[in-house]
Amino acid sequence: MRRLLVLLLLSWFPILGLAQDMDTLKVGVVHEPPFVIKDGTEFSGLSVDLWNSIAAEKKVSYELVEFNDHLGLIRALDFEDIDISINPLHVNETRLTLLDVTQPFYVSFLGVATSQAQQSQVRVFLQNFFSLQFLRLILLLVLTIFVFGTILWLVERRHNRRQFRPNLIGLFDGFWWSAVTMTTVGYGDKAPKTKLGRGIAMVWMFTAILVISGFTATVASTLTVSSLSRNIEDLQDLRNTQDIASVHGSSSEAFLKQNEIKPQAMFEDVENALLALAARKTEVLVYDKTVLDYLIG
Repeated sequence: MRRLLVLLLLSWFPILGLAQDMDTLKVGVVHEPPFVIKDGTEFSGLSVDLWNSIAAEKKVSYELVEFNDHLGLIRALDFEDIDISINPLHVNETRLTLLDVTQPFYVSFLGVATSQAQQSQVRVFLQNFFSLQFLRLILLLVLTIFVFGTILWLVERRHNRRQFRPNLIGLFDGFWWSAVTMTTVGYGDKAPKTKLGRGIAMVWMFTAILVISGFTATVASTLTVSSLSRNIEDLQDLRNTQDIASVHGSSSEAFLKQNEIKPQAMFEDVENALLALAARKTEVLVYDKTVLDYLIG
């Protein structure tokens, strides 16, 4: 998703006209290196330097009005609490209906930052092995075995009492037969004798082949997904990552929402998001690539 970094500047002639109608222009800014950098009470950066040059050339007086995030900045523009903004903004159809924007002077893209710390493969395996997702998978398998075992026990208990006992303990006989059949161990200590029982057994044999194949693939995926999830190369890799962070009101948040990816953590600014990433409180941070390159580099 492309992010257009624009200056919401008035053209030369409107600036001259506004300068005659008002004493001071109110210019909205949000701290966002390298375009707007706040150092104490002073502001610098690419956008600030460009605006200073324009204002000096056109002899326009102005004051900078700071906001905490882009949402507050856009809201102030919409309500005319400020006159213009010099911050980089993602331009979408909704914002174009509310605001007048210039042509972009810089084009950026979304970037992904990941933690460089490496986990032990044994630790990753153990974490996934005892995870809730893996437990659900095991319970689903046990339930499937139990269902087929119970069905066969209900059919065989009156005609094959020695192998499928009629009391409740016979449920274990059915469960044992179902598990042995699925794993193709084939002890032969329990086998159906009725036609209906044998028909159910055949259905379970072929079903078990599909179940065990799917189970093996799912287990392998579940136990290794965490070790692979940091190699983010495309959108699918991002979808397979569970611990994603972003910044409120940013184009990255809109991008994740558009692609139905729910971030696990949202931060007020990118600096705090990067600190959380460094502390391994989150796994992946999605934000503007230019800003990430500047802050990380």
